[in-house]
Amino acid sequence: MNNICVIGAGTMGSGIAAHFANLGFRVSLLDTTLASARTAFDRAKAVKPPHLYLPQYAERVQLGGIDQNLDWISDADWVIEAVLERPEVKRGVYELIEPLLRDDAFVSTNTSGLEIGHLAAGRSESFRRRFMGTHFFNPPRYLKLLELIPTTETDPFVVDAMTKFFESDAARRVVVAKDTPGFIANRFGMWAMFRAVHAAEKLNLPIETVDAITGPFLGRPKSGSFRLNDMVGIDIMVDIAQNLLSRCAQDPLIGPLQSPSSISCLLQRGWNGEKAKQGYYRKEGKEIFSFDLRTQLYRERIEPVLPTIAELGKLPLGERIRKALLVEDEVGAFLREYLEPTLTYAASIKDEVAHSVLDIDRVMRWGFGWEMGPFELMDAIGKSAPAFYHVGAVQVANGGYQAIPLQTQFKRLADYPVVEQLDTVCVRDLGENAHAVSIRTKLGVISQELVRDLTAVLSCGDIKRFVLASEAKSFSVGFDLKFLLGCVDAADFEAINQALIELQALGELIETIPSVAAVHGYTLGAGLELAASCSVIVADAEAHIGLPEVRVGVLPAGRGTALVRTINQNSHERLVESFSAIAQGIVAPNADSARLAGYLRPSDLTSYHPDRLVDTAKNALVEATPVRIPWLASPPTLTGQLDRELARLRSQNLISEYDLTIGHAIKAVYAKSGSFEEAVMAERWHFLDLCHRAHSVARMRHMVENNKPLRN
Repeated sequence: MNNICVIGAGTMGSGIAAHFANLGFRVSLLDTTLASARTAFDRAKAVKPPHLYLPQYAERVQLGGIDQNLDWISDADWVIEAVLERPEVKRGVYELIEPLLRDDAFVSTNTSGLEIGHLAAGRSESFRRRFMGTHFFNPPRYLKLLELIPTTETDPFVVDAMTKFFESDAARRVVVAKDTPGFIANRFGMWAMFRAVHAAEKLNLPIETVDAITGPFLGRPKSGSFRLNDMVGIDIMVDIAQNLLSRCAQDPLIGPLQSPSSISCLLQRGWNGEKAKQGYYRKEGKEIFSFDLRTQLYRERIEPVLPTIAELGKLPLGERIRKALLVEDEVGAFLREYLEPTLTYAASIKDEVAHSVLDIDRVMRWGFGWEMGPFELMDAIGKSAPAFYHVGAVQVANGGYQAIPLQTQFKRLADYPVVEQLDTVCVRDLGENAHAVSIRTKLGVISQELVRDLTAVLSCGDIKRFVLASEAKSFSVGFDLKFLLGCVDAADFEAINQALIELQALGELIETIPSVAAVHGYTLGAGLELAASCSVIVADAEAHIGLPEVRVGVLPAGRGTALVRTINQNSHERLVESFSAIAQGIVAPNADSARLAGYLRPSDLTSYHPDRLVDTAKNALVEATPVRIPWLASPPTLTGQLDRELARLRSQNLISEYDLTIGHAIKAVYAKSGSFEEAVMAERWHFLDLCHRAHSVARMRHMVENNKPLRN
């Protein structure tokens, strides 16, 4: 499937078009007219966070109007309709497009809850056989869940083919849902969102308190409940709830979808959340104000003090919730009023909306970011008898258990057996004489102990080929700055020199072994230097990648400056651009922009599927071959070009006066080194020189104490 046509350029249509443009598909986006398509897509290009990895990817989307360009549908492998959530409007589109569809083209509707079978009524047998619902989550770039909703007439082959396409080529995790009101996500997820508001109002709790309870403490994103409401949009919530209320009259527990007082108030005032710049929260300058559920007016934000969260927060999720439910305080009261009814509701609708409890749990994990779905949570806190899950199997309707299919392409690092574990490093068996060597430090910090442990593991001779990975939330935030600052304060510059020698030697060692770095999250400084020493980098599409050492007063000295120079040395323009990125301490916000900045090699790969990083790296390891790019002599004009670039950056206030000092050190490595070995030595010399300077020390100290850079 190469050519995709999206009909409807609104929020979802434009977001879907942008997502597939990111992945390299040919995309056509049709709206009523070309002018309306341009207006809508221009709006989509400006949203934050952005739909597109790179602005130029917008050129992959061909814009047109139904009035002029409807014939484009004849070239499409898949046509997805994403117009207004009104059945008559959607059916009108199908009337227009059916004569133009290829016999082998798939067709779907993006809807958050309309009945799919009803939408297809009256169409030909061929159309109905290929038609289904494809419920993308907004924004599609960031939310991996896709609910796929076939009708009773959809060909099972089509469902299977589309599932495989989405999971292999479209960076989605698919749950096949039943064609019921709201499917799984909105039927249960929206009910849970409304229930939290009702519980907060009943208990007269501040919204900040509820968000503190329903965030990471409950195994959910930091947005909690009320921040999530603002992100979704109060008006959208009410629209979905009203649709569910009208279509689920037989559901005895549907009542909480009636609007709570605060939602009715916000809707009436037009305070619909982020898009209205105010909802449950309102930002004024740097101040954030909160909506008071009792007075229904804004007030200053209250920082909640919740001892139960502080006391139980580090326990495993099931244990912490089980204990919190028994506590006689705000946390326990809220969980009893909110969580217990929510889990009961999940159990009451499971057979109606889903093929298994596993599907409901996956929807909440993949679409809402929950650590555990409702049935996993019931097992974890001991509220289910018998358990819903048992040794790789899930409970089915007859009360028995069915094995959960093993999808090896989605195996996580933790799914592979441990061979050896040190304080800072874990070695896992990937099979076929390959290993994963993973970082275990907090935030993937490259400490002196980690460098020595990695060196020992890779020097023993048992590791023939490996994936370099990390078990932290990020691959690595860089070198151990506290160690560095401690050495500077103690004037122990020889310790710094020795640490750099060992870091550079580790990079040299990695370079001799077939290896793939699987990087995710923040991949910065020394972390990127070690990754770039591998034969190949496989970067998660959303990884933040860069060499920001200038922000702490130094230059990359774990071979990073030299490596980036060699990556870009075939082009004078690329040399200057990559130098500029290091001199500014630029961190690229995604893998594609990191490649553009010069941090990644042309041979490095991007893993666009958020759950296939390890699998992609493991596959890349089969062909990985150690290689050292020969050092090319600097062109005679390079010094002057880099000087002009530094002058430009300073004149535009993109760097400070002291950044110029660091920039000249980077320039010396780039332009004056006669070999890779000279460049590596120059890195170390200039790093140590900068560590003697007061401005650099001030930057290090400010970062350690405030976790933000100082631009002095």
